[in-house]
Amino acid sequence: MSTYILGIESSCDDTSAAIIKDTNILSNVIANQEVHKNFGGVVPELASRAHQQNIIPVIETALQKAKINKNQLNAIAYTRGPGLLGSLLVGTSFAKSFALGMNIPLIEVDHLQAHILSHFITDENKDIPEFPFLCLTVSGGHSQIVLVKDYFDMEIIGKTIDDAAGEAFDKSAKIMGLPYPGGPEIDKYAKKGNPNAFSFPEPKIQGLNYSFSGLKTSFLYFVRDNLKLNKNFIEENKNDLCASIEKAIVNVLMKKLQRASREQNIKQIAIAGGVSANSVLRKKLKANEEKLGWKVFIPKFEYTTDNAAMIAITGYLKFRKNIFSDQKSTPYARQRGKDKILDL
Repeated sequence: MSTYILGIESSCDDTSAAIIKDTNILSNVIANQEVHKNFGGVVPELASRAHQQNIIPVIETALQKAKINKNQLNAIAYTRGPGLLGSLLVGTSFAKSFALGMNIPLIEVDHLQAHILSHFITDENKDIPEFPFLCLTVSGGHSQIVLVKDYFDMEIIGKTIDDAAGEAFDKSAKIMGLPYPGGPEIDKYAKKGNPNAFSFPEPKIQGLNYSFSGLKTSFLYFVRDNLKLNKNFIEENKNDLCASIEKAIVNVLMKKLQRASREQNIKQIAIAGGVSANSVLRKKLKANEEKLGWKVFIPKFEYTTDNAAMIAITGYLKFRKNIFSDQKSTPYARQRGKDKILDL
């Protein structure tokens, strides 16, 4: 008998709902919030208000696209954290109320854990990783190398000590006057630029940890100093600037990932999170399949950004193990635990 799970994601500025039938996604609906582009970043209060407006239409649309009735649902999974508290409260409150009203189980999901487990969605009969594998989880708020031993046994073996890779992309884009979100904009212009036109110092951080604050500051000072000499410097060199900073960020990510692969003796490599959509990162990973003998797992573009499909698959995997939550759970803004992604 098939299992139907409704997944709800509201950790930041995208309201999303998905229906999964076992490991197959039937619908994955996302309502974006365009208002934040006017501010160059997400405004928490505006995000939570927009979630309140979007959540019911998004869930109704997800059910319609999946061609199922709400009475067929076996459980409701929702993002408990990390994320913006106001946004998380909207999704949490709705999920609790819906589950209570339908008298079906409630399943809480860790957002970062869900990014990794999105690789177990079996759309189009795609390959899935074998345990253990390494997952580079990179987004606007997080940059981590995670050792995945089982569905709910994950250890963070490397992480950023300051800024995340996605933030470095967004801030670099803002310095050049590009619209938010900046990562996709840099990737677009970089395709026409020379990645060797400019060089930026790579951080020297011990172990498998990352740091991007120095790289971001170096880029800021470089652009500022050149603007003093030529007020049209950015416009005249936009493609090369984008290609060069993109190369620098991706190189930092890849060097630590390669080191982790050697130290752990693992060649099953996955990526997840918003930055996993970056074209240069994807190309470098695929190149390492032949060069280093890796087996690389790259998510579909629709599963790289915040989406409810990843919440739904995590909910399904928890449902199989009877891992449920109750009405007393509250959202959390920051990931908890020093080195573990907790089983929540």
